[in-house]
Amino acid sequence: MLSAQDLACTRGDRLLFTGINFELRAGQLLYVLGENGSGKSSLLRILCGLRSPEQGQVSWQGEDIRRQSDAYRSDLIYIGHLNALKDDLSALENLSISCSVLGQNDGAVRARAALQGLGLARCADIAVRNLSQGQKRRVALANLWLSRARVWILDEPFSALDTAAIVLLASRIGEHLAAGGMAVLTTHQEVVIAAVTVQELRLT
Repeated sequence: MLSAQDLACTRGDRLLFTGINFELRAGQLLYVLGENGSGKSSLLRILCGLRSPEQGQVSWQGEDIRRQSDAYRSDLIYIGHLNALKDDLSALENLSISCSVLGQNDGAVRARAALQGLGLARCADIAVRNLSQGQKRRVALANLWLSRARVWILDEPFSALDTAAIVLLASRIGEHLAAGGMAVLTTHQEVVIAAVTVQELRLT
């Protein structure tokens, strides 16, 4: 279970949000909603342990994530606004590195299969800098086809995707939830994702 207890966050002298509480269990999806500047990305970074809250705590399996950072991060994948790709490397090389970090010995094979599933087989050996924004986003999201993490935290994952890619990603998230995973995401697009339970958290 992933939970938040009385989270608050500030930016400079401005209070972005306070009193944020939720519990997320296997198969559940949480949408974080709000206007630009309301603190959605900040909240996701707090949930990842990349930013400290002004107050409150995030817990994984009942324990503060700050006391079990390595164990929690092994159960977590975060994809933010930035694609976090190395422009000088090819799409295949970027994903192969991800596989190596995950300890997957068959990384190149798995990476190529993920790219093919996302319609990027012909782009596998092209340097990322030469790809379109939509293609770069799909390369970054291909990590979701490689990861075995139980918690997915996704910041605007459907951004820059065409209709076919949106449907494919929504299906992949649904498969993850059906297998007992959980997901937290922000999006400005209406996308149907199958989940045991869908929660909404609105920041104002």
